[in-house]
Amino acid sequence: MKDNENKKGFVKQLIERCKADTPPFFKKMRLVGLALAAVGGVLVAAPIALPAAIVTAGGYLIVAGSVATAVSQVAVKDEECEDKKKEY
Repeated sequence: MKDNENKKGFVKQLIERCKADTPPFFKKMRLVGLALAAVGGVLVAAPIALPAAIVTAGGYLIVAGSVATAVSQVAVKDEECEDKKKEY
């Protein structure tokens, strides 16, 4: 029973992190990740025959862009840390 409650708390915390404000650097990183994934998708789904190395690179771009986008989406501002910086 307790394990199920921990899972619910984890999911709730993850949803809250996704809704929280994202720092500017990670907003830019998210856009770069989306662009990488889009370029990779174009390479993989190209209507012309491309060399296998380019199609493989496209798959890697999709994965790298997706991971960068996901990681940058869950990064949140830490107000406590910013308050400490202002004190100094």
